[in-house]
Amino acid sequence: MLKFDKQEFIDEGKKVYALRDKIEQVADKVYDDGISNIFFTSSGGSNAVMQPFHYFIETTSKIPTYLITAADFLASGNQQLNEKSLVILLSKSGNTPETVEIAEKMKEKNIRTVSFVNKADTILEKCSTFAINTFGYHPQEMGFYFFIGKILQRNGEFEDYNEFVKELEFLPADMNEVSYQVDEKAKKFAEKYQDAPYQIWVGSGDLWGTTYCYSMCVLEESQWLRTKSVSSPEFFHGTFELVEKGVPVVLLKSEGKTRAMDDRVSKFAEKYTDEYEEFDMKSFKLPHISAKFRPLVEAPVMWAALRRISIHLEDIRHHSLDKRRYYRVVEY
Repeated sequence: MLKFDKQEFIDEGKKVYALRDKIEQVADKVYDDGISNIFFTSSGGSNAVMQPFHYFIETTSKIPTYLITAADFLASGNQQLNEKSLVILLSKSGNTPETVEIAEKMKEKNIRTVSFVNKADTILEKCSTFAINTFGYHPQEMGFYFFIGKILQRNGEFEDYNEFVKELEFLPADMNEVSYQVDEKAKKFAEKYQDAPYQIWVGSGDLWGTTYCYSMCVLEESQWLRTKSVSSPEFFHGTFELVEKGVPVVLLKSEGKTRAMDDRVSKFAEKYTDEYEEFDMKSFKLPHISAKFRPLVEAPVMWAALRRISIHLEDIRHHSLDKRRYYRVVEY
């Protein structure tokens, strides 16, 4: 397969899985010190990566949780922030300006921060209470499963945590299989929509972050393709008026609690556009993940599928996924 190293991904998975004990120790420490609420705050795609974990807490735990863009948090603050708040940050570079500024402000207020970074000796790591360096290993969600899962287990809200984590060891292998499964479909998708003037991407639940991120951070940022991302429950409050023949509607279909809303979107799109596409979690074979845990791993599994579209778009359009006109190129 084009630009696919199966063994590299397995090796990366082993390395990030080996961080489990360290990450759980941080989770135990912050839990023992008391947590009144949890804030997830970063920028762009980093916020999107954390969205499934905000959703997980919001739908299963009594711990209040908030997902806020770092720039918004800096501008407006939040009255729920207090000395027992836990602020979770993510910056792959470790130097995203707004995210670093949040960490600095929390340090001044003596509010704990836990930052996930992908590089050593970053400014974010230095100004955070705790820093977890996952070195860019994939799946990047793995560290959050250990951290958030352990907190919920300690709170009596994730009794199956240890069982879940045992299965996580094999998640990279299952993601490899999904990549093989969808590669041909992804190639045809890239060929068909490589120059689409406009696309609508739809998702829900813990796949909303993936939908938003793929639309904005891949198709728009790295391929300069015009897209609109909208959640399944919001689709029928505006965006569906733009659906007609020739307009691509792409649905990332969850198998979690929000699937009925996704089904409603697919039923409508299949009727009113001849350019409907879907990537359905239920169609992916995950031999090592129990049925009850499948909804929890939707984000990394769907990433494995969508990554194949990205690789084929890059190849077909002769447009590197690393090419930017503005982001970290000019002053803004």
